[in-house]
Amino acid sequence: MNRFRLIERHYFRDQLLKTFDFEIGFCIPYSRNTCEHIYTLPELDSDTVEEMIANPFETKSDSFYFANNKLIMHHKAEYSFSKRE
Repeated sequence: MNRFRLIERHYFRDQLLKTFDFEIGFCIPYSRNTCEHIYTLPELDSDTVEEMIANPFETKSDSFYFANNKLIMHHKAEYSFSKRE
């Protein structure tokens, strides 16, 4: 597979929190590949964090997967956060 690309966007309500854009140039057919990306969202003010906790599933993400510049999958997710104890 040539030009595998992932674009991921994280939102709270209508506010874009962060966009990630990764491209892997080539994946060998029938191979097993592992790749781990650890990334963080930007620091959020405490009022926004409290709103995200108080309003479950209003924080969302859209992930778009491409191969050779063709969209092959679109994944949507919703998040529910809680306070650490």
